[in-house]
Amino acid sequence: MPVRTVMRLWPLFAGLALIGLAIGVQGSLLGIRAELEEFNDYLIGLLMSCYYAGFLAGSRLAPGMIERVGHIRIFAALSAVASVTILIHSLYVEPWAWALMRLFTGFAFSTIYVVSESWLSQASTNENRGQILAIYTAILLAGICAGQFMLKLADPMDFTLFILISVMVSVAAVPVLLSVITTPPAETTESVSIRHLWHRAPMGVIGIVLSQWVSSIVFTLGAVYATKIGFTFPEVANFMGCMMAGGMIFPYSLGKLSDTMDRRWVIGFSSLAAMAVAVVISFETVASAKLYVLIFLFGGFSLSLYSLVVALTNDHLRPREIVPASGTIILLAGLTSISGPITGVFWLHTFGLQSFFLLLALSLLLLAIISIWRVLTVPALPKKYKVQSTLQAATVPVGIVLHAEGDTVQKTTEPDSK
Repeated sequence: MPVRTVMRLWPLFAGLALIGLAIGVQGSLLGIRAELEEFNDYLIGLLMSCYYAGFLAGSRLAPGMIERVGHIRIFAALSAVASVTILIHSLYVEPWAWALMRLFTGFAFSTIYVVSESWLSQASTNENRGQILAIYTAILLAGICAGQFMLKLADPMDFTLFILISVMVSVAAVPVLLSVITTPPAETTESVSIRHLWHRAPMGVIGIVLSQWVSSIVFTLGAVYATKIGFTFPEVANFMGCMMAGGMIFPYSLGKLSDTMDRRWVIGFSSLAAMAVAVVISFETVASAKLYVLIFLFGGFSLSLYSLVVALTNDHLRPREIVPASGTIILLAGLTSISGPITGVFWLHTFGLQSFFLLLALSLLLLAIISIWRVLTVPALPKKYKVQSTLQAATVPVGIVLHAEGDTVQKTTEPDSK
């Protein structure tokens, strides 16, 4: 990939790095603050789910909005919305006000992602688009990971962190709006139904649902769980930061491994590894180096699953179906994520706080069993049908790669195995 292409995109990447930092610290900050304010646990689950509902709505409505008023105006407007909503959190510390603001925040960030990815797609070529989008995802993940440690900068009960997040979102818009990258035309693609996606790749659909459900619970309730078991604010930051660091580092290696063998084996054993680590973590109630290593491994194996199952799904699609199918994948992941925090809270109230990681372990075990069973009962997909995997994070918390490139995938017939 030409270095000149990356250098030309640095203003956009700089802005996205700040967006990632803001998202990282905001999610954990609100979870901690909600717990300190003694919000009802069910309301915490609801307000966390509102972010996903807003994100899903934004991903569906953003293309039409962009077509009407253009990329630059939409980016500027939604950056302002995201900046204001976090400030309102600090002014009105009420569950229902927070739920509404989380809805607007999810909508704003989702639209910002759509605009950014459109620009990146236009600025890249068929040969380097996958690499550009991988860099984009890595930058966002790095920002989210680093954002966890910003919790140490101030007391969550003060205004400081809320103001800092607002400043970062506002400043993030500056390099993007001053970028010389040509605004791309709006694109319209045909849709692929969930039923059609299931017909093509049932293992992919199951994997998207289970992996995204786990990710949504980890991202929204992880900081709440750590606070409830008595961790200090710096310890919560370390806990969440180590998890995100694993999710940032592992996907590339596991993705490349899945390019060389049956992806279902990699999905199955990654799920088993994450499950085993989750069981061990469930018995750890004291912040320590051992716990941080375990949570790093858990994040690495569990948060990598989404990238693997998306690659598996794309293997079973025809080239012209890959781009429209990405919208269906977003819809499926978004609907799953909305239910994650709410069902997670119900589970904790039924089985107790110590069952948090056991819930995740059971979900991962189910994914492992299904994946390995499919390996043993359904023939492997011929290697000529496989696409090259790219770094792709869980859809809702990070970003949505709407411009997966289908023209570079060479397929001559419809693959039979799923």
